[in-house]
Amino acid sequence: MNELLALMSPPQGGEGQGGGPGSLFVGLLPFLLIFLIFYFLVMRPQAKKQRETQKMLEALKQGDRVVTTGGMFGTVVGVKDNVVVLKIAEQVKVEVAKNAVSGVVKKSKET
Repeated sequence: MNELLALMSPPQGGEGQGGGPGSLFVGLLPFLLIFLIFYFLVMRPQAKKQRETQKMLEALKQGDRVVTTGGMFGTVVGVKDNVVVLKIAEQVKVEVAKNAVSGVVKKSKET
């Protein structure tokens, strides 16, 4: 019985063992590749879009035609700290959060 257990047990030591530092790198390589692919396909474009949106919000000025995240179109009448005043119709002005502006539809004509 002991001979059978000795035959079934894994070999001890020896040069054939892949327990060196190289095998650790080879074992982690797929995870590293998945992270790099995830970074370049998801994280980096999202950060770029966030920077562009922040620039757009900082550049808002009176007369810009914008659309909000709720789908409401309006013309910027005033910009405060974190609030944008939009004119959506004659004699109708609303205040929306600055981060609720999703994009500039038409830039104002510069004189």
